[in-house]
Amino acid sequence: MDIKYFPDTDTLLISFTNKEIVETRDLNDNVLIDLDNDGNLVSMTIEHAQRQANMGNFSYQQMTAD
Repeated sequence: MDIKYFPDTDTLLISFTNKEIVETRDLNDNVLIDLDNDGNLVSMTIEHAQRQANMGNFSYQQMTAD
């Protein structure tokens, strides 16, 4: 997974895989998802990311299986 933030456009791009994108869908005015040939999520773009997501408080935590 790769996460990129572009401050000049206030855009957040989250890439989950490197598969070829064959379709892009608008979830709403600010969120787009890219899908592969099998309908699986490839990436997500969030426009106006400062308003849509808490960009100042990003954390990642990997949980262990019990």
